[in-house]
Amino acid sequence: MIFGESDLGRGRFDDRGGVSVFVAVCVLALIGIIGIAVDGGSKMRATERADYLAGEAARAGGQAIDPAEAITGTRIAVDPQDAAAAAQSYLRSAGATGTVSVSDDGKTLSVVVTDAYDTKFLAAVGIGSLSVTGHGTATLLHGVTAPEGT
Repeated sequence: MIFGESDLGRGRFDDRGGVSVFVAVCVLALIGIIGIAVDGGSKMRATERADYLAGEAARAGGQAIDPAEAITGTRIAVDPQDAAAAAQSYLRSAGATGTVSVSDDGKTLSVVVTDAYDTKFLAAVGIGSLSVTGHGTATLLHGVTAPEGT
């Protein structure tokens, strides 16, 4: 059998189907980029939420002043144990988990909120969740109020 010049050229340089492989690779890469953007953005929002909850819990703890002394104007003071309990109570009511600690001098309350973001796209490559952490602090008030008229 004798092959014509056009048969030999077509056999060796046939690129039919080459475009579909290129398109498939590009589509997979685009889906990966979109997945990283979506899951990355959602993780950032989950981290912002954790920071917000930690800050609000710390603020709730910082407002746990002794009402008897504050109302009479003799002293504004926050009991560190009451502050930690108020912060934990806030976390529970918000459905968040975290740790609350008071500094050794009893003047700073720190809250760390831990959570996880369940991925949408990255789960296809085995990354089912991403951990997120939020931080918040409050300065606990201690002091004597100024007498009236000063």
